[in-house]
Amino acid sequence: MHITLEQWEYFDREGYVRLGQVASDGQLAAMQQRIDDIMLGTAPVDYSQMAMQLDREPGTGRPGPQSRGHKGATLSYRKIQQLEFDPIFLEYMKNPIFEEICQRTYGVKAPVNCFRAMFMNKPAHEGTYLVWHQDRWTNLDRDPQITIYTALDPATVDNGCIHIIPRSHQRLINPSHGSGFLTDEQIEEIVMNTKHLPVELSAGEVVLLHNWTLHSSSTNQTEIPRRAFSICYMDGETQAKGGGTYTRIFGQGALTLEQLQSR
Repeated sequence: MHITLEQWEYFDREGYVRLGQVASDGQLAAMQQRIDDIMLGTAPVDYSQMAMQLDREPGTGRPGPQSRGHKGATLSYRKIQQLEFDPIFLEYMKNPIFEEICQRTYGVKAPVNCFRAMFMNKPAHEGTYLVWHQDRWTNLDRDPQITIYTALDPATVDNGCIHIIPRSHQRLINPSHGSGFLTDEQIEEIVMNTKHLPVELSAGEVVLLHNWTLHSSSTNQTEIPRRAFSICYMDGETQAKGGGTYTRIFGQGALTLEQLQSR
């Protein structure tokens, strides 16, 4: 599988492109099962390496804090990060088509690191509204450019699929915000006066997103959870203000799972 010239032209113009199903049926099933096992606390992983956030902190009705370690056996997690430390997800992250995307974005011989490998979840009849934003972070000396988003369940308008604004990736809109979130005034000015697109996906379908493409998502109004796996790849030479360690995925110095687990 390769990305065609027409797909690249579409991505450059629109800020996103659908890639179809990249994982095999068996690989998709393995990721679906593994993320449930991780949430339930039964997976053979080092939970101290993973940042985990409940969709609802008991007694508050709000998302819990994002911190390392397991928060209890439940399928109602909102986010789980550092999935590059899991062998099933790491294998998927190293798919040749993802390497092709990284080479086209950062250079054929450029080292490529994982900025984040993140499970995102909207449990049945729950989920958290995500305000309109661009994916960028002011603590990095250069912006990661691409995110690979894989639906682990069917993603629909009713269960909280992402909405995007095509062609919004040409400029930064709120560069002073640490995570690229728009102000209420910018949402009213830009979003309310612009057509936005729901990105409905079948289970296993992949979409390539430019990180500056404006996106948002709502809550889940159905019995079907909306699980997804999101990988943000960045230039391996990126420096984080205040320091930081990121995992090499492609290029010279890429680590095996055993090396990752020994860090």
